[in-house]
Amino acid sequence: LDLSNCSLHTVPPGLAKATTAIVLDLTENPLTALPNGSFLGFVHLQSLAVPLTLECPGGSDAWQDVTVDRSSRLCQGQRNPCNSSVELAWSCPENSVCAPDGPGLVQCLCDNPFHGYKCLREGTFPMLLFGGILGTATVSLSLLLWGTQRRKAKTP
Repeated sequence: LDLSNCSLHTVPPGLAKATTAIVLDLTENPLTALPNGSFLGFVHLQSLAVPLTLECPGGSDAWQDVTVDRSSRLCQGQRNPCNSSVELAWSCPENSVCAPDGPGLVQCLCDNPFHGYKCLREGTFPMLLFGGILGTATVSLSLLLWGTQRRKAKTP
């Protein structure tokens, strides 16, 4: 994806949809900063060129090779922060595993059959029970309101 020399002052919002990009060039743009999370989901990104004034997203530890030339910084070979030997080893809660989510970013995914907050619930989400209770409450409230409010709605 070549976005070089596009007069970008900020990262375009549509860039978030290009998570399958492997090579991205942002050089020759007046970018002042890369907001946190700009590359969320970019797990396939292997080569990123940014203006010299900017650092590689996730820092130099998120990349295997950072090369600087006279006008740009080239970040190559995105590292997996989950199996890194760096002192910032990411820890996920019990019943979950670490998964990369972009340069220097991680997410914790629940192991099967766990789900919910901190992967503490076992089994599948009780969809039938949830839908039944929600449907019953909605129908009951609708009938109650219809019964109490219909006398106020006079027909001409």
